[in-house]
Amino acid sequence: MLLQIKGIISTIGFLDILDIVIVAYFLYKLYVMIRDTRAVALLKGLVVLLLATMVSRWLELNVINWLLQKTMTVVLVALPVVFQPELRRALEHLGRGRFFQNRTQLNAEERENLFQELARTVTALSKNKIGALIVVERETGLNDYIETGIKVDGLVSSEFLINIFIPNTPLHDGAVIVRGNRVQAAGCLLPLSDDRSLTKELGTRHRAAIGISEQTDAVVVVVSEETGIISLARGGRLHRYMDAESLKEQLAPLFVVRSSSLSDLFSWRPS
Repeated sequence: MLLQIKGIISTIGFLDILDIVIVAYFLYKLYVMIRDTRAVALLKGLVVLLLATMVSRWLELNVINWLLQKTMTVVLVALPVVFQPELRRALEHLGRGRFFQNRTQLNAEERENLFQELARTVTALSKNKIGALIVVERETGLNDYIETGIKVDGLVSSEFLINIFIPNTPLHDGAVIVRGNRVQAAGCLLPLSDDRSLTKELGTRHRAAIGISEQTDAVVVVVSEETGIISLARGGRLHRYMDAESLKEQLAPLFVVRSSSLSDLFSWRPS
């Protein structure tokens, strides 16, 4: 037995080790990407089906084994549909390397000014219980959603954003999309989250914020029209009961400009 192990080890070369390390790295990144998402529950279901199939075969339960095998076949065919958001997110992460980026980069002063204007905006809107939905683009392009609204292309300022969300104005009932330090469009339509675990007290505005954060890496600031509560959606999660300072603290690490390097091409870093 020991000789067999030594023989196997002796056949392993540098390229084999490199191959294993690369595969392990990508599997780890895949795990990090789907961790705390609905995909984990789906994977657990697949593992249960696989184990049940193996046990039924071992116990020679032919009918159950046949049914489970057919079920597994159907599940494998349906996987691309079931995991469509996760697969799309994986490809988007792969394409977010510096060689593929084409987004507006802000310097430290511009970023700080952007956070300050957003904080002033939501504080004023919250005080007056005026609903708002502000999407801040990061690395995933939002042109598809920009096209659903009215093009604006104006410099971000609290006065400008507050005017957009004033009730009964043409653009108040929709999302504002910010790219860099400019408002690209207002009155935009966003996809709603279909997560059934969300509390029923969350309305369409919050579900739209979660929905766009599930499908992209955008950060979404929401102000509730009913309660004035400020929330932040990112990565499919909603962080509620924010104030101006906590909002800026949450935004700051998400928009740090990374140095350009070859490793960024393979950097999957969902926040």
